[in-house]
Amino acid sequence: MMIIKNVSKSYDGIKKACDSIDLTIEKGDIFGFVGHNGAGKTTLLKSIAGIIDFDSGDILVDGHSIKTEPLEVKKIISYIPDNPDIYESLTGIQYLEFISDVFKIDLDQRKREIDKYATLFEIIDVLNNPISSYSHGMKQKLVIISALIHKPKLFLLDEPFVGLDPKASYQLKQIFTEMCNQGVSIFFSTHVLEVVEKLCNKVAIIKQGKIVAQGNTQEIIANQSLENIFMELAKES
Repeated sequence: MMIIKNVSKSYDGIKKACDSIDLTIEKGDIFGFVGHNGAGKTTLLKSIAGIIDFDSGDILVDGHSIKTEPLEVKKIISYIPDNPDIYESLTGIQYLEFISDVFKIDLDQRKREIDKYATLFEIIDVLNNPISSYSHGMKQKLVIISALIHKPKLFLLDEPFVGLDPKASYQLKQIFTEMCNQGVSIFFSTHVLEVVEKLCNKVAIIKQGKIVAQGNTQEIIANQSLENIFMELAKES
């Protein structure tokens, strides 16, 4: 589904935020991406989504390069940033209709998907309210719904559980599992290592722009916790 080949990115031409990263995310993977603040997680996610350019290497999603075929890639992915900056002058339903128009979702599908997820995340009663009146958690739920309604093949999320209440976090985990059973690939960064242990079939750990461990989650953690492995790998060299 996604192949990241030797991707490097530097903001100042000296220090590399991402340094020769190679990863493969297969169809149906729930892939956890962990690392300390400033390790390069957000840079890689933004590179995959085509928000920022990278210096070398390539990223292929379903056979399409984000460098040479960005529109083809963006048609089949959804990206949720770590901070839900959205058009606060719109109401929730206006924002979801706007996203539906962008992805050319037919009226029946958009209504069905919006009703389904807005009910699930318990914001259906506030969809006619301006987004400026929403809490951070409500905005996060709205952005998640907007990312789900066009049924992406690849779901990219940067710290998706931040700001969500326990019930919404549980619902999102359930959605992840259902999506992957349908062949969707999920790649997300998180600081919640317990979630990665329980939810992800694969994991990669990034340190100072380099991948220092990757593979099947159960093989990586073996007889110890991911937290212990992470703390050991995160020690200064």
